Amino acid sequence: MDLLVPSLPTPLLEISDEVILKSGVRLFIKRDDLIHPTVSGNKWRKLKYNLKQAKSEGTTTLLTFGGAFSNHLYATAAAGKYSGFQTIGIVRGEDPGEKKSSTLKFCEAQGMVLHYVSREEYKLRNSDDYINGLKRKFPNTFIIPEGGTSEFALKGVEEMTEEVNQQLGFTPHYYAIAAGTGGTAAGILSSGANVVAFSALKGGDFLETDILNMVEENDSRGQLKLFTEYHFKGYAKYTQELLDFILMFKNNHGIQLEQVYTGKMLFGLYDLIEKGYFKTGDCIVAVHTGGLQGLLAELKQD
Repeated sequence: MDLLVPSLPTPLLEISDEVILKSGVRLFIKRDDLIHPTVSGNKWRKLKYNLKQAKSEGTTTLLTFGGAFSNHLYATAAAGKYSGFQTIGIVRGEDPGEKKSSTLKFCEAQGMVLHYVSREEYKLRNSDDYINGLKRKFPNTFIIPEGGTSEFALKGVEEMTEEVNQQLGFTPHYYAIAAGTGGTAAGILSSGANVVAFSALKGGDFLETDILNMVEENDSRGQLKLFTEYHFKGYAKYTQELLDFILMFKNNHGIQLEQVYTGKMLFGLYDLIEKGYFKTGDCIVAVHTGGLQGLLAELKQD
């Protein structure tokens, strides 16, 4: 499948169970995990216009950043191969050698060249001096920020909300989204929609400022509410309670979630619904942002 010929529009499924019926809200899942077999969810949305911009500039190489289990590195490696780019990944941490994660092995199989840097150096990934140094070291390269989050990403995410409006016939009261770098939340806010975001990171309060800074010049932006208490001990960490919820949700609704992003988001959303955070009649669209390549083996059930 060509990256620029995805399965669109992705399905929008209404969810009904005891919690939803008791609350009086309407909950839909936007199945962006089905948008493309390897460049899934918000990664496809965020990469679409980054790649178009890279092509328009005549660059031959994409360079981006991520950790050992990064969905973004995985998606960029695949997207680059589909689209005829060479790819470079700046990876946080030491080279694990033979203990490479399945994510990094996949990236290498797509032709991505991995450069491992210390955690101290990785913290410089957004500084102008560091970026300029990378441009000198890797000429004719288009640099995509961590998570794909850039001005080009917001446009792709906004298109998702246009799909939802057409599918529903109206604008939902809220979008629910997992937040890593905040680009997806910012794209939805840019469309004028309201967002409840769930940080996948421990200590993710800074995301509110980051997200709002991305849409600061948009006077018609929606309202943001960021929840930081559903991180389950931190990024890529989890508890048995979270895993039990993910298994229950799949058994009840036939939709696979993962433990890094979507599981935490849906867990938090259901908790808010049960606590009466939303009003009767509110319509919520939870965005399934993919990331299933990082699914734990114990969550893989037929």
